[in-house]
Amino acid sequence: MQGLRRVAFGTLALATMATAGSAHTAPTAQVPYKNPSLPVEQRIDDLLGRMTLDEKVAQLIAVWEQKGKIQTDAGVFSPEEATQNFPHGLGQIARPSDKRGVDTSNAGDAGASATGVNRDGRDTAEYVNAAQRWAVNNTRLGIPIIMHEEALHGYVARGATSFPQAIALASTWNPALLEKVFSVAAREMRARGATLALSPVIDVARDPRWGRIEETYGEDPYLVSEMGLAAIRGYQGKTLPLASDKVLVTLKHMTGHGQPEGGINVGPAQISERTLREVFFPPFERAVTELPVLSVMPSYNEIDGVPSHANRWLLRDVLKDEWGFKGATVSDYFAIRELVSRHKMFGNVADAAERAIKSGVDVEMPDPEGYVHLPKLVTSGRVPIALVDDAVRRVLRQKFQSGLFENPYADPASAEAETATPDAVALARQAAREAVVLLKNDRGLLPLNAAKVDRMLVVGRHAKETPIGGYSDEPRHVVSVLEGLQAAGQGKYSVDYAEGVRLTETRCWSCDEVKVIPAEVNRKLIAEAVAKARQADTIVMVLGENEQLSREAWAGTHLGDRASLDLFGQQKDLARAILALGKPTVVVLLNGRPLSVNYLAENAPALLEGWYLGQETGHAVADVLLGAYNPGGKLPVTIARSAGQLPVYYSQKPSARRGYLFDEVKPLFPFGYGLSYTSFDISAPRLAQASIASGENARVLVDVTNTGRRAGDEVVQLYLRDDEASVTRPVIELKRFQRVTLQPGERRTVTFELTPRDLSLWNIDMKRVVEPGTFTVSAGPNSAALKSTKLTVR
Repeated sequence: MQGLRRVAFGTLALATMATAGSAHTAPTAQVPYKNPSLPVEQRIDDLLGRMTLDEKVAQLIAVWEQKGKIQTDAGVFSPEEATQNFPHGLGQIARPSDKRGVDTSNAGDAGASATGVNRDGRDTAEYVNAAQRWAVNNTRLGIPIIMHEEALHGYVARGATSFPQAIALASTWNPALLEKVFSVAAREMRARGATLALSPVIDVARDPRWGRIEETYGEDPYLVSEMGLAAIRGYQGKTLPLASDKVLVTLKHMTGHGQPEGGINVGPAQISERTLREVFFPPFERAVTELPVLSVMPSYNEIDGVPSHANRWLLRDVLKDEWGFKGATVSDYFAIRELVSRHKMFGNVADAAERAIKSGVDVEMPDPEGYVHLPKLVTSGRVPIALVDDAVRRVLRQKFQSGLFENPYADPASAEAETATPDAVALARQAAREAVVLLKNDRGLLPLNAAKVDRMLVVGRHAKETPIGGYSDEPRHVVSVLEGLQAAGQGKYSVDYAEGVRLTETRCWSCDEVKVIPAEVNRKLIAEAVAKARQADTIVMVLGENEQLSREAWAGTHLGDRASLDLFGQQKDLARAILALGKPTVVVLLNGRPLSVNYLAENAPALLEGWYLGQETGHAVADVLLGAYNPGGKLPVTIARSAGQLPVYYSQKPSARRGYLFDEVKPLFPFGYGLSYTSFDISAPRLAQASIASGENARVLVDVTNTGRRAGDEVVQLYLRDDEASVTRPVIELKRFQRVTLQPGERRTVTFELTPRDLSLWNIDMKRVVEPGTFTVSAGPNSAALKSTKLTVR
């Protein structure tokens, strides 16, 4: 293995031998780029002017699966290996917390098992520090390395705090909460030495068949924008350079990723420029123009025949020129290779690399495959050196603004202490409680009165074995629904458990094969559950999906999208058998995508959507079921009755949804829907001025009153409709929202300010304009229960 790793890495290493003689001549501390008191742009100019072509290209690559080239067989960072294979430095190391590249060929079963356990905090920090010492001390210019990590719903690392999945966080409709959540994720990442998060995902998701919908903030561009901006503020703050407990973000995935053909991951996105600008661009545009974002990841898919990694209009004309993005675009994993292997555009990866950098892709991730050819592409005249310089400038801007030149190291002694702290765990519980959406509550079954419960039965495999969704590592402890209800009921009532049904043999998100449980096994489990249910007076049934049934489909051998939206397997059989007993039964859904639970919606006395609630799942569910917390979550997506209704997003055009023979177009649950244990009244909106000029703001006031007997949360939602326009407009569009907590009888006036941008459209010439006319302004608790007034724009 050592001999293999000492082979230089392709074209780049061969091309760099001529300049290797001066590789260890360290610059003095007086050089401008080393001076932290100088402006960042001046430091970038100085450093860029000192770099050779080979040193520049080294900044545009990362290492992940090829970590064997920078470490020993045991996974210890090796300066000798790194110098041999990357003599001019390295732009990024992908996921230093994992153990990619560890050789287990002679380790036996124990060694092979060990590779499944990623690094803890101290180990990660020590690995990062060793790599940074090499970069700073053993390369000619001493440029530190960006360490990037995944952090979709918390830092994806051993023992880190696992918050609710993204779609669940969206259900909170609480941007302030998300800012706190991702502040914790950033703190835990930075403590281990990471400075760049591959998050947040701000794709607008419009097809629930798509396995990655769980990674998103839902179907609406305004909601996605607001939650995405909150996540960014949590990760990196509002200004640069980064604070010592913050990390840079990477916006994912630009764009059209969330409405693939057939709902299949990476499928072509048949989307017009108008729809891009109205629906899919806004979260990215707002993030780039409102906050100092320095990293954007293009999407795998194609739009109008052009994959995003080969789309100059998308990445240069729109992102960099029109929006003024100053950061670096980083390729999705192996996406440059996929211009050859998946999109069939090129015969070799060198040609794909040429197209990618000309299109605006600055960094190749996760391994050097295409950009190692850049030195030859430049010297042959196929790629202008100005493109390489521009890409390197953007990478150096990331490194200076993240403070890496001043402090590239982590503190191994405190890395574990900064992980899963009591405040982080408490926040995970609060986030999970706020994410729960109450879909049905017949005859006030919920909250359960513990004094009236004698024998509770908890049914469902995932009541005991808790799914937390994709892009997760293993938290220190995941509280199951069973554990949460047992803890809450201690000394009050007994809690029994029945497995009910099994869905798949494992919950392994990364495993390719998905093995389904035989029907005869589940028939026996259902019978056992019914027998136990007969002895109980209260039943909590946990149904849904797991990490294998809806996930990122990253290869033909690793599928994750599903054509059906129905409950998988024999869960409906279990539900029929349990509900036939006629006992007080609560159904809790844990899943990653909206499911067509028609039978449950009609027959279950109480139904809650929990999505994946993270490590505090059990405590949060118990808090909600027993009334310690009044649910106030709202759906960030529309729930269809069947896949045949798709597309079913709420903001359809007027000509859509005419109807079906023998079926209906009305969804099972509308966008923004969610009940409470109390009741609220939301008034019709009032306008400060009924008529405004086209350049003025419109102030809207809405009264919300808690008309029930319990304190609770309501989300006041404001929608807009352009009544007449030069192009067709959606029937309604979300423009503002606010989650408020009210005591019984309390009334509050919520004030919203609509700007000219909110009233604008892209006209026939693809120009953003505000057209005179009337607008319907509506307010309510969801997209289907609205009260309206008229606004005139002169």
